[in-house]
Amino acid sequence: MTAPGTRAGTSAAADTDDDLDVEEALALVREPREPRQDATAAPTHRGAHAQGEHAHGGPSAHRHRATPWPQARETAARAARSGARRVPVSVPLADALGLTLAVPLNALTDLPSFDTSAMDGWAVAGPGPWDVREEGVLAGHAQPEPLTDGEAVRIATGARIPADTTAVLRSEHGRLDAQGRLHPTREMVHGQDIRPRGQECRSGDQLLPVGTLATPAVLGLAAAAGYDTVTAVPRPRVEVLILGDELLTEGLPHDGLIRDALGPMLPPWLRALGAEVTAVRRLGDDAKALYKAITSSTADLVVTTGGTASGPVDHIHPTLERIGAELLVDGVKVRPGHPMLLARIKQNQHLVGLPGNPLAAVSGLLTLAEPLLRTLAAHPAPEPYAVPLAEATHGHPYDTRLVPVVLRGDTAIPLHYNGPAMLRGIAAADALAVVPPGGAQQGEETELLDLPWAAAGVGVCFT
Repeated sequence: MTAPGTRAGTSAAADTDDDLDVEEALALVREPREPRQDATAAPTHRGAHAQGEHAHGGPSAHRHRATPWPQARETAARAARSGARRVPVSVPLADALGLTLAVPLNALTDLPSFDTSAMDGWAVAGPGPWDVREEGVLAGHAQPEPLTDGEAVRIATGARIPADTTAVLRSEHGRLDAQGRLHPTREMVHGQDIRPRGQECRSGDQLLPVGTLATPAVLGLAAAAGYDTVTAVPRPRVEVLILGDELLTEGLPHDGLIRDALGPMLPPWLRALGAEVTAVRRLGDDAKALYKAITSSTADLVVTTGGTASGPVDHIHPTLERIGAELLVDGVKVRPGHPMLLARIKQNQHLVGLPGNPLAAVSGLLTLAEPLLRTLAAHPAPEPYAVPLAEATHGHPYDTRLVPVVLRGDTAIPLHYNGPAMLRGIAAADALAVVPPGGAQQGEETELLDLPWAAAGVGVCFT
């Protein structure tokens, strides 16, 4: 395992095989298991990666340098806490969904700020029957004239209660006689259907503490309490760098060129994780352009795609070494996505290098980018939960495996098309199952990672 704080370039390239063929994996599982400290002797699988990952060689002797999957996620979250405190910002309510409150939400007024009617009906004074005024009381109007005993006035929900009102008689609980006098059709109590001033809170009361997530209901409460803006932790700013000369932005693949799947996928996914995507740049396989893009970026997080291995045009490691970045994670014991990395560029700036294969990139996104962004945004970590698997699921002999699943009732059903270059499975998935080394049996409870849209979180925002 690469120790946190190792300077880029000081370690040999990690094994970059994203996954094993099924038969190869099964053969390994059937082999006698070596003690954990000898797991680095596992055979390797070589091949070209489809999206931005180039053919490469290299034995798996350096697998021991990779970080275990749970520890990699913890390292990413801890890295976000290591920088200077992020300065809170004032955000209009319309733009604050999904942010975390940086100061308590204290009421700026009584709620309600005056006695109001809780129902459509009549405001009445004293016992009935009542003479009814000709002109009613509507919401949004000035203070109406006081009532006298034996008098009633039509009133709308939310309208100010006239002084000396005894109760509000609901429309369905009153009738008018031939003389136009109002009679109750059921017993009334004093104060009925009146919302008194300050019933919900008094000015200065703390409504919500620091750290509250700005849900739609929170924004509604803030508006009711008199706020136009809230003070919140700013969204982490992310810049995405798409690498690879072989990538097309439109049309059908041809002549050895393939469509870029990550350019359309990563920005909305990052926004769903609560980030502000400031730029998406396509650099090809150009070391100079990569160096310039990283060193000129002002984003909190730079996300790169491809180039994390040790091939002839894999420029991430040499570039990080050149700028003196700190490698915090250099390879993770997870499939797909093994050659992902996390580096500290500056005190308050990090880089997450994703593999170029699409599903491997998703794995890197959820392993390293999600914990880092969540911590930067001051969002609480989701409570871990486990669900039984509907069928036995093959695992990697030594590494964690992330498998797309759909949820049906109280079980998780593994999906096909889950190879590192495939998106067909994850496109239909509700979550990713965290399959431990060696696999999981049918009915075995397995931890799930929710996908942000499937979890219906407030951070879901694709615009």
